[in-house]
Amino acid sequence: MTDVKTTFETRALQGDLCWPGGRRIAVVFNVAWEMWRDGATSGVGPMGNVLPDGMLDPNADSYGRYNVAAGSRRLLDILERHGIRASILTSGLVAERQPDALRRAAQSGHDIVGHGLAQDMLGPALSAEEDAASIARSTAAIEAATGARPSGWVSPRVTSGPDSQQRLVEAGYRWHGDALDADRPYVQVFPEGEILAVPMSVEFNDLPHAMRFGRTPGQFVQMVTEAIEGIRTQPAETIILDIFAHGHCYGRPAAAWAINEIAARCVSDEALWLTTRTQIAEHCFSEMDGRQCI
Repeated sequence: MTDVKTTFETRALQGDLCWPGGRRIAVVFNVAWEMWRDGATSGVGPMGNVLPDGMLDPNADSYGRYNVAAGSRRLLDILERHGIRASILTSGLVAERQPDALRRAAQSGHDIVGHGLAQDMLGPALSAEEDAASIARSTAAIEAATGARPSGWVSPRVTSGPDSQQRLVEAGYRWHGDALDADRPYVQVFPEGEILAVPMSVEFNDLPHAMRFGRTPGQFVQMVTEAIEGIRTQPAETIILDIFAHGHCYGRPAAAWAINEIAARCVSDEALWLTTRTQIAEHCFSEMDGRQCI
């Protein structure tokens, strides 16, 4: 497998991988707790049309600020009421500017995942120096806020730069989620070391659901429910289902109820493993001896 610059090898996990208790479906609730740099705005806004000549859009700016102002906390409150730990994809700027809030989330048991310094800093558009600095500064800020160094990383837009994954290895990360090319985790082998790719599933993401396709919160609930029911009609596979919610999108009252409804349905289903991305990674590390499902 080759990307723009770095050649690396991949290695599949051995054996019949399954989740704890012999379960086959892992469900991860991902909360995107995001900030943009000063002078940059969310790439989407409720008005839809883009202002001309690249001018700053106060509407989109205000829309994105809702993420840290209210939306992400509402989503976490919902999940905590159901006893669910989220994987929080957090901008480094959140850790720098709201360290107490991020610390409380970590102390509540949520999984804190590096998510780039700012949401407008997309890997392919960064120089090698900017990319390395984003990883280093974000990692240090999260560790300073929470007291623990993050072990996992998901880039803004789930989009690594050409050598980002190699830099994550160098920075000591154990796993990343910038992969859409598989159902099961697999190992990437670089000259500097190895990292586990924990692939993302893309079907249940509130931003494209609402902003691109114009679907309703009720349809979001229906899609998740139908998918789980449909998967059970197929031969058993070990898979990950990701539920994505952004504080500035489904963190609002008119939509957050859908996350509450999905959480309630998942909690009542004992066949599902409600987990975090880091727990999935740790489970895979422990299973690399090829132990069969029991």
